[in-house]
Formats: sequence, C-alpha cells, structure tokens
Amino acid sequence: MPSKNMLPKGQRHHSVRKEYVATRGIEPEPEPVVPVLDFEDDSETQFEDGVRSFTAAPAAAGLRVDLYLAQAIPDISRARVQLLIEGGQVRVDGATAKAKAKLKGGETIEIEGEPHPEPLHAVPEDIPLDVLFEDQYLAVVNKPAGMMVHAGAGSTDDERNRGTLVNALLFHFGKLSDVGGELRPGIVHRLDKQTSGAIVVAKDDSTHRKLGDMFSRRMMHKTYLALAHGRIAKENTTVTLPIARDVIRRTRMTTRRADGRTAVSHVQVLERLVTPFGEFTLVEVRIETGRTHQIRVHLQSMGHPVVGDTLYGAPRHIGPAEGGLELERNFLHAARLSFTHPKTGKALEMEASLPEELVKFLAALRAGPSSVE
Repeated sequence: MPSKNMLPKGQRHHSVRKEYVATRGIEPEPEPVVPVLDFEDDSETQFEDGVRSFTAAPAAAGLRVDLYLAQAIPDISRARVQLLIEGGQVRVDGATAKAKAKLKGGETIEIEGEPHPEPLHAVPEDIPLDVLFEDQYLAVVNKPAGMMVHAGAGSTDDERNRGTLVNALLFHFGKLSDVGGELRPGIVHRLDKQTSGAIVVAKDDSTHRKLGDMFSRRMMHKTYLALAHGRIAKENTTVTLPIARDVIRRTRMTTRRADGRTAVSHVQVLERLVTPFGEFTLVEVRIETGRTHQIRVHLQSMGHPVVGDTLYGAPRHIGPAEGGLELERNFLHAARLSFTHPKTGKALEMEASLPEELVKFLAALRAGPSSVE
C-alpha cells in the first residue's frame, strides 16, 4: 500500500526531473513561471504610508505565501520574507499572513515596511590572518576557504556571527569603517565562503567610500585562478551573460533569466591537463563586474564547472570509488588584486599564493590514483 507521504501517482519524479534534465543538456518542458515584481517600477504596485500592495498573480494559486513572495520578489531573500511574515508585516486580503497558508491567486497582498532582523554585533576573535598589505587606511588579506566574510544580515543566530573574517579583522586591526554597518565593518567587497584569496578592507569611512566608488567604476582589477572540468578549447573567452538569482533554487544564480544584471568575465587558458582522472583546464579569470557566484556561473554556462563546485554541477567525487579524489572546497582562488591607493595614489598589486590544499590537489590529479592514500 502506498505511503501517505508519497506524491500522487504520476508526480513522483516531478520534483527532480528539471534538475536532472538540466545536467543532461536537455531543455525541460516549460513550467508556469511566477511573474517577477519590481516594487520600484511595476505600475500595479501601490505605495501608501509605507505599505506596498499588489494583487497575487493567477500563477500563485496553490503556492504558500512565503514561497510565492520569495519568487515574486527576487531582491528579497526567503529568510527576509520569513522575517516580514513573522513580524506581522504581511497581510493577505486584510488578514495577517501565515507562511504556510496557500494562495488562490487574485488576493490583495500588503507588505508594511522592511524586515527587522534581530541585531547582531560583530565581536573581535583571535583568528590568524594572512595580511598581504596594511597601512593606516586599508589592508589586503588572504582569506582562507571555509571562512565566511561576515554573518548574514537576516540571521538571528549568534553562532553564525563567530569565526568570520570580520571577527578576525576586528581583533587584528581594531577600528574599521562603519559604512557597511555593524555586521560588516570594513567590508568593501566579498568572496564566497569556499573561495580563498585577496580581499581589501577599509579602516575608515572615507577610504571605504572611495574604494566602493573604484569598484563601481571598475577601477579595481581582480584576477582569479580556477580549475575547470573538461577541456576548454579556446585560448581566450569573454563571457557576457547576465546573472540573476534562480527563482526556484534560491541558493543558486543563473544566466537564464532575462532580467539578470550585467556580468563580464575574461577567461584565459593557462594549462590543459590530461590526467588519469580525465581532462581539466587551469584558467585565469579576470572579472569586470562582481556579481554573486559570477565566475562559478559563467564557467558552468560554458559547460565547464569549477572543480569542487557541486552547487553548479561539479561531481563530488572524481575518479574511481577506490583511489579517487575529493576536494572539500571550490578550486577558485582570488590570486591577484591591483588598484591605485585611494589616499596615496600609489599603484598596488597584491598576490595571494595558491593555498597548499589546491597545490596538493593538482599534484594528486596529475599523478593519478596510485598517489591517493
């Protein structure tokens, strides 16, 4: 007798089919898409006394309130949607919304104000730092993989405010700029948790603003090293696909949405590796923009995901079950950061050496299964 928890007959494979066919390079059948709303531009969105209201689209029928809002408003994360609902700031047809309530389509949805996460204050922690450059205005540090740059703004968990780069910076440098707020002091730009390498931080507000302006004007030159699966044929490739958040899998970004933000990555082949584990390509990537997961998404769009990046299609295990390889991080490293010092005018170029775990992984890849313990 079927379990009460099973999906109805005919739908039992539906939840994974889209992801599966995507990995096979087959375009899935089109599914109903929840319309993306832009509260600043959409003519059907009304603003009055800090309350914004709109009508749920017909495609919302059967969706939970929180899931619909997370898809319909791509610039607000699901965590922040939950905060709005928990704070009683969302109403459906005049009644306070519940996250799990199902919509029928056509309801009037009202959102009052902004989400209010419990405040977290970054605290100093004695965590070793690899400082590449430091003066009274700024510092460039070599962030290790596995370390978050800062705690998430929507988090209410004090444990997530431990072990971050910000905690280490506060201990080593003391005062940092306040432009980024109490959770992100000194942070001008970010690196993904599993990406290592050079990152610049500001010690005062004036320097922070000038560095931020340099990033927006593309005056900060960032170069990464990445190991990609497969053989990249062209010596040089420029990827210009726009990037947006995936409306279904919110932890991912995608190049398949028409409303994505401009992103430019210049990919240059450094070495093509033919190994006992298959073919790989070591590349240098220079980015003009700094979109979330940009290099990872652009390489995946080329059919060559970054080694170790299981979020974007890389296998967790490489080679045979016995004697194969696994990399517990992405093979992506911010190797070089060059810019003109915003205060002194001096040209700076900082290089962060490839981490030992990536050097060893390359050696094991070249040597083959006999080298793996």
